[in-house]
Parts: sequence; C-alpha cells; structure tokens
Amino acid sequence: MTSIKLLALVAGLGLVAAPVLARPNAEASEQSAAKPAAKLTMKQAETIALREAPGRVVERDYEKEDGTWRYSFDIRQGKRIHEVGVNANTGKIVESAFEAAGDKD
Repeated sequence: MTSIKLLALVAGLGLVAAPVLARPNAEASEQSAAKPAAKLTMKQAETIALREAPGRVVERDYEKEDGTWRYSFDIRQGKRIHEVGVNANTGKIVESAFEAAGDKD
C-alpha cells in the first residue's frame, strides 16, 4: 500500500498520521549484491577447514581476498589460533597459518 493511500485510509478513520516511506536499506542490498553465491556452503567449507586444522571454530567469514571469494575460519587449537582459508568454489585450502597473539584481520 502506498503512503498516499495509507494516509487517505488513516484520514478516513479520523486518525492523524504522517506518511512513512519505506526505503530499502541500500547498505544491506549492496553487501548482499557484492557477495556472489558460492558453490560450497559455509558448513561444507568448515568441514574442510577442520580436517586441515582440528579444533573449535571461533570465527568464520565469507570474504574476498586477493580477488577470490573464500571462507575464512579462525580455529582455536589450545592457546593458539589457526587461520584456514577455503576457496568458496573449489574447496581448495588457500591459507593455513597460525595467527600471532593479538593479531586481528
């Protein structure tokens, strides 16, 4: 229902209201449009990452790095964090490295 029709309906009921225009969240739509669908699901990529570095996933992300879309997992192994990157389309491990204490992506 358009805001003009809504205003007329509300006015017909004897109520006073200001029209509210619904605008799609541009930032959210840009983010979803900017992230293409991957061939692998996050869960499939997580399984691959945990085979590479067993532990507990403490952070996961779907990101573009070096021109390629990938899933990135921070996996806690005792007192250290093992970062594993999995290509979102091929399932290939593209990164497997330990983060230094206090490192932030």
